[in-house]
Amino acid sequence: MRSILFAASEGVPYIKTGGLADVVGSLPVAIDKEYYDVRVILPKYSCMKQEIKDRMEFVCSFYMDFNWRSMYVGILKTVTDGITCYFVDNEELFSSDKVYTDDPLFEIKRFAFFSKAVLSALPLLGFRPDLIHCHDWQTGLIPVYLKERFQDNDFFRGIKSVMTIHNLKFQGKWGINDVENITGLSGYYFTPDKLEAYRDANLLKGGLVYADAITTVSPTYAKEIRTPFYGEGLDGLLNARAGDLRGILNGIDYTAYDPSNDKFIPHQYDASNFRKIKIKNKRELQKQLGLAEDDKCFLIGIVSRLSDQKGFDLIAYVLEEMLCNDAIQIAVLGTGEEQYENMFRYFAWKYGEKISANIYYSEELSHRIYAGCDAFLMPSLFEPCGLSQLMALRYGTVPIVRETGGLADTVVPYNRYTGEGTGFSFANYNAHEMMSAVRYAESIYYDHKRDWNKIVERAMAADFSWKVSAGAYQEMYDWLIG
Repeated sequence: MRSILFAASEGVPYIKTGGLADVVGSLPVAIDKEYYDVRVILPKYSCMKQEIKDRMEFVCSFYMDFNWRSMYVGILKTVTDGITCYFVDNEELFSSDKVYTDDPLFEIKRFAFFSKAVLSALPLLGFRPDLIHCHDWQTGLIPVYLKERFQDNDFFRGIKSVMTIHNLKFQGKWGINDVENITGLSGYYFTPDKLEAYRDANLLKGGLVYADAITTVSPTYAKEIRTPFYGEGLDGLLNARAGDLRGILNGIDYTAYDPSNDKFIPHQYDASNFRKIKIKNKRELQKQLGLAEDDKCFLIGIVSRLSDQKGFDLIAYVLEEMLCNDAIQIAVLGTGEEQYENMFRYFAWKYGEKISANIYYSEELSHRIYAGCDAFLMPSLFEPCGLSQLMALRYGTVPIVRETGGLADTVVPYNRYTGEGTGFSFANYNAHEMMSAVRYAESIYYDHKRDWNKIVERAMAADFSWKVSAGAYQEMYDWLIG
C-alpha cells in the first residue's frame, strides 16, 4: 500500500476560506483506499469551530529550532470519512481570529514554521509517506526542506513531493534577508535558480523548483501559466519544468451538491423531472430575494468573490444597459472589493425587482441560487479551475463563461447546428463580447425552449465528480513512487 500525505493551509470540514479547502477535503476521500493510505495535515487554528477542536486527540509534542528559537510543536488528530487528519499546534502563530492575517511577513513566518513542523513530526507519528502532496505557497518550503536537510536521514530518504498550484497569483514573497533568518536556509538557496525571484524570496517558487512533480487544477491553466500574461513572473520556470507539469481538473463532491437530495433547496429534482420541478425553486428564490415573481423571466445567478479576477469590471461596464434593455433578473451572492459590493447595492436599489444584491456568504442561499436560476454568469479574467461552474452544471443552471483555464475545460459552448454544448462562452476579455454571450443565451431560452432544455440535460449529465480526478492523481502518484 502506498502512503500519501496532503499538506495544506486549509481543508473541509475543518477550516475553509476558498476552493483549496474543498480540494483538500474531497480528493483524499475519493482516492482508492485499497491501494493508498491518504492522510492530511493542517495548522490548528484557534478560529476553528469549538466542536471540531473538541474532537481532536493529542498525539505528541516536541520543540523545534526555528527562527533562532526553540519553538513548541503540538500534534493532534481526528478522523473524518475514514481519513486521518493531523493538526500542527502553536498558539503563538495560529491563534488569530481568522485563517489568514493581513501581515505578509507574519504569514511567511507561520507557514515556514508549518512546513518544517510537518516534516519534523513524521517520525513521531509512525507514518512515513511515500509522497507528500503540497498545496499552494503556504507549503512551498516542504519540498525545499525535504531536499535541503531531511533527505540525509534514512527515514526521509526517497520521499517524493508534488506541488499543486491552485492560484499562481499568490506566491508568498518577501525580502530575502528576513526569509533567510526565519527559515534557517543558507544563502545558497536564495539565488535566481532557486528561491529568489525579482530580488525577493518566493516560497512558491521554492516548491516549484524542488518538487518532483508539479500540478495545477486544469489542463488549460497548465498551458496558460507558461505564458507571460498568466505566468505571474514564473512562466520561465514553468516552461523549464514543462515535462513535470500537468493539469488535472478539480472535481466537486457529488454528494454535497446533489439536486435530488439537497437539504438546502425547497424542491429536489433530477435530470428526469427538472422541467417541472426546477421552476418551483425559481419561484421560491424570486420570492425570497424580492425579485418580480415571473416564471418566464431569464434569471441569472452569480456566486463569487467580487473582484477583478472574476470579471466584475466587465459586468460593471454593461450592467446598467442590460438591466434597462434586457428581460433578465440577476441574483448576486458574495463579498469582495468595495467598488463591486457598492455597485450591486446601487443597482439593487435602482432596479429592485430585477437584481438582488446579497453582500455576504450563505451556504444555503448559494445552493438555492444554483437550483433556482436559469443561467450562471462567470466571466473571469483567469480561472485556474473554478468550482462554481461545476456546481451550476450539476444543478442544470447553464453556465455563461469566458474561455479561460478550467472554464474552457469544463463548459462546452452551445452549437445550434450540431446540437452540442453544455453552456455559453466568449473568448476575448471584453464587456460587449460578454454581453453578446448573455444575449445569445437569452435568445435560446426565450425562443428555443426545447433546445434550452436539451442544454440543461447535457449539463446535468456531465461528470465532474472527484472519481474522475482521483484516477488522474493516482496515475501520477504511481508514476512518481515507482
